[in-house]
Amino acid sequence: MNMDQIARMNSVMSPASQVQPNRQVTSHDAQQTFKTWLNDAITDVNDKQVDSQIMTERMARGEDVDLHEVMITAQKATITLETTVEVRDKVIEAYQEIMRMQV
Repeated sequence: MNMDQIARMNSVMSPASQVQPNRQVTSHDAQQTFKTWLNDAITDVNDKQVDSQIMTERMARGEDVDLHEVMITAQKATITLETTVEVRDKVIEAYQEIMRMQV
């Protein structure tokens, strides 16, 4: 996880930091911030998957690539995908818990 991703996650945790100081955060602002963060995260996962596929194809064609670089790229792609699935599961679990609450 690079510093840009951490900064984006912090902005989701505190959407007030992206709006004017004395302005209350609206539902729309929070949704847009979360949407941007989610799109960036999914794009990052996809980019890592594509990088892994490209490195694997280059190795299969016999191009000059180091095996350890191919394995590192594949492992990064696997870890980001697994993390994304775990986060998705937690979000769904939280949503289901909220839906079970009585108002």
